[in-house]
Amino acid sequence: MSLTLQQFRDVVARCRELFLQKTVDYGTAWRILRPASITDQLYIKALRIRSIEEKGIQQVEDSIESEFTGLVNYSILALIQLDLSPEESLELSPDRVRELYDFQLEENIRLLSAKNHDYDEAWRLMRISSMTDLILQKLLRIKQIEDNAGKTLVSEGLEGNYRDIINYAVFALIRLSEKTT
Repeated sequence: MSLTLQQFRDVVARCRELFLQKTVDYGTAWRILRPASITDQLYIKALRIRSIEEKGIQQVEDSIESEFTGLVNYSILALIQLDLSPEESLELSPDRVRELYDFQLEENIRLLSAKNHDYDEAWRLMRISSMTDLILQKLLRIKQIEDNAGKTLVSEGLEGNYRDIINYAVFALIRLSEKTT
């Protein structure tokens, strides 16, 4: 478990750095996005990964790793948006963004620790393509929840699905890095 936690922290540190750099470049223009737009952006990224996995080739240079990184960052962005009041300013300072990102990240690390304990690192036995499919399934669930105005009868809500996407995307990034070493 300590190896997984270290690998997880290493991967999310790279994701975090990119997110914060983009905040300097673009500000928080993402604050204008409605939840469904963020979900659609995530869906497009996951579909591209699956397309490349199935075709075995790609014509646009952006790597699968960059798409999984995007899934991590857009999912954290979605969680931040869910927590922020609509009245809060569209433009947030880089310090505030860092604070919000880090809070969501730590929440995910707590979830990872609990699930990884219960599942005994089962994710290490999974194919990366299965992780992609599970991410797509989570996104379809999110879309359905959004279409139902955020209401569920017995299922986990938006937050749990976004957190699972983060975990699967990080696991995929870990597995991809292990293939190249």
